[in-house]
Amino acid sequence: MTIPATSFSQIPISLLTPGAFVEIDPTRALKGLPIQRHRVLLLGQRLAAGTAPAGEIRLVSDATQARAWFGQGSQLAAIVAAYKAVDDYTETFALAADDAGAGVQATGTFTFAGPATAAGTVELYIAGINVEAGVGSGDTATAIATAVAAAINANLDLPVAAASAAGVVTLTARHKGLLGNDIDLRHSYWTGEALPAGVTLAIANMVGGTTDPASTALIAAMADERFDTIVWPWTSAGSLLDIKNEAARRFGAMVMRETSVHAAARGSVSALQTLGNAHNSPHLTIADAGNEPTAPWVKAAQIAARDAFEPDPARPRQYLTLPGVMAPVRALRRTQSEANTLLAAGIATTIVGDDGTVSIQRLVTTYKTNPAGASDAAYLDVETMRTLAYLRWSMRTRILQRFPRHKLAGDDHPGGPTIARPKDIVAELVALFVQWEAAGLAEGLDQFKKDLQVERDAGNPNRVNALVPPDLVNQFRVFAGLLQFRL
Repeated sequence: MTIPATSFSQIPISLLTPGAFVEIDPTRALKGLPIQRHRVLLLGQRLAAGTAPAGEIRLVSDATQARAWFGQGSQLAAIVAAYKAVDDYTETFALAADDAGAGVQATGTFTFAGPATAAGTVELYIAGINVEAGVGSGDTATAIATAVAAAINANLDLPVAAASAAGVVTLTARHKGLLGNDIDLRHSYWTGEALPAGVTLAIANMVGGTTDPASTALIAAMADERFDTIVWPWTSAGSLLDIKNEAARRFGAMVMRETSVHAAARGSVSALQTLGNAHNSPHLTIADAGNEPTAPWVKAAQIAARDAFEPDPARPRQYLTLPGVMAPVRALRRTQSEANTLLAAGIATTIVGDDGTVSIQRLVTTYKTNPAGASDAAYLDVETMRTLAYLRWSMRTRILQRFPRHKLAGDDHPGGPTIARPKDIVAELVALFVQWEAAGLAEGLDQFKKDLQVERDAGNPNRVNALVPPDLVNQFRVFAGLLQFRL
C-alpha cells in the first residue's frame, strides 16, 4: 500500500463514487500559545435559609445569587461577594458546607455605660463592616444597647445576630465553628469617629466557637474536576492537612489538575510562624490577616481573585490592591522585620499604603524544605507554581494537538503526515519554547535546546520519553542600590 501524501481520517481510501469531498483538520490551526480557561472554586459554610444544598458544586454569577443560595450573612455568601468585587469575569464555582453538628457558636459583647451627655453616633465595626446607631442626649446604657442591637440585626449581611439587655449587647455568630472566633469587634475606626460624650464601651471579643465542618466530604465532591484556584476558609490543622494533600494529589503526573489553595489566618507573628512552619506545601498559600478588622476568609477570597484574574502566570502579584480589606490601625501594622519573618515561615504578606489601601506584598507558598529536609526555594512563590502549571498544560495540549493519532518511528525513517519521530517532537517542543520565551514565561533558548532530550523508550517501542528543561523567567523583587555621592 502506498501512503498518501495527505492522510485522511474521514474520507475512505476505497471511495468509488464521484464527487468532491473535503474534510477539515484542526491540528495546525493554532499558531500561538493556547489560552487556558481559568476555573475558581469558593468554599464556605451555608445557613439553613439558603436554598442550595451542601456538597453541591454550583456555577455562581454574583453576590445576590450567593445570598439566596447560601443564606444572607453566611460565610460563603461573604466569600462570593468579596471575590466578585475583584474578579467578576473568571468562571467561578461555589461549594457549600453545613455547620458541624457538634459545633458551638462564638459569642462576644458590647457593654455600654452612660448616660450620653450629648447626641451622637456609635460607629461600630463587625468583621470590618460598619454599623451605625444614633444616640440622643440623655440616653441610658440600656437605650443605647437596644438601638445598637436593632442596627446590627437590620444588616443581614453581618456574620452575627444581636440581643440586648441592661446595657449589654450580646453577639452570636450565625455559624457554628472556629470561624466565629475570628470575627473582629471594634468601634471608632476612622479618624474623627468617637463615642458620644458620656458614653463608654467595653468590648469582649468573640470566643467559644468550636469545630469546623468536616473537609472529607467537600473534597470528595470536587472529584477530579479542574479548579485552578481554591479558596479554603478554614485553617484548623486537620482541615489544612486534608486540602493540601488533595492539592498534592491533583498536582501528580497522572491527574494533572494543578490548583493553588488560598487561606488566611489571624494571630501574632509568633502564632503565624508556628502555623506556617507546620506546613510545607507548594500548593497552599496562607496570608497574614493578623490585625485587620476584615474577616480572614474575605481576605483570602480577595487575594485569590487577584491571583486568578492575572492572565500572566509569571507576573509578580506584588502591589495588587485588595479593595475589600480594611487595614490594621497604624500601631498594629507589621514592620518590615515582622513581614520578613512571616515570609520565611511560609506566610504570605500584605502592605498598607499611606491612604490605608491594603495591597499584596508577596505571595509565598508554605513550601520551605525538600523531602530530605533541606532548605529549598524551588516552589517558594505562587508565580512559580502558576507558571509550571501553565507550561505543563500547554506542552500537553501541543503534543495532543500536533500528534493526536500518529504512528511512531525512529529518526532514520523518511517520515510522513501521520508519523511522529523523536526529531519531529524535538522541533515541536523547541517551537513551543520560543513561544514561551516570547510570552515572558521562560528564557535561555540555547540552554533549552542543549539540554532537551527526546528518545524512544528502550523497553516500550510505542512510548517516547522527554526531558524538557525550561529556565523559568523570574520576578523582579528587590533592587539594591548603593548611592555613592560626591560633593
